[in-house]
Amino acid sequence: MSGQEIFIIVIVALLLFGAEKLPDIARGLSKGMREFKKATDDIKREFETSTQDIRKDLNDVTSSIKDNVTGYADKLNNDLNEVSDSIKNDMNDITSEARKSMVDVKDNLQDDAREIADNLNKSAENITGKESTDTKSAKGTKTTTGTKNTGNSKVTKGSSKKTAKSKSDPAAAKGIKSAGNASGNKQ
Repeated sequence: MSGQEIFIIVIVALLLFGAEKLPDIARGLSKGMREFKKATDDIKREFETSTQDIRKDLNDVTSSIKDNVTGYADKLNNDLNEVSDSIKNDMNDITSEARKSMVDVKDNLQDDAREIADNLNKSAENITGKESTDTKSAKGTKTTTGTKNTGNSKVTKGSSKKTAKSKSDPAAAKGIKSAGNASGNKQ
């Protein structure tokens, strides 16, 4: 309420009750307001005292629930960390074993590849050595078996030896015809 409203109420009260009864009415109003305020304070005080035990119990329950939840959360977090660390360690062990196995397999494959390459080289050397031996024997003599057509009559010979020179017989120099394998008709 503003000051103007209070002023209007006081003027209306003066006109209605007169100046003599106004102090008695004011005293009665103030006494009623004091009693009303005292009653409300008493109700508040009584309400606070009666609910204090309930609020204390409620606070105790909420704090114990918070403590329990925090404890369970910490325990769960620790368990999760332990499981996570265990899984990480297991994975590290597995990956290190897998890497070691892969290195072993790689080394075995490389050893096998070297062995195969060595065997191929030896086989190639053996083949090259035989060809060179065959070429050397082919340079010296050439043996042919078979029949020789000499015009009107055929003469069969068991074997004949001819000396060949590498310049005049390039096939013998390259070792194409090996000894004892060349057969056929010569014209």
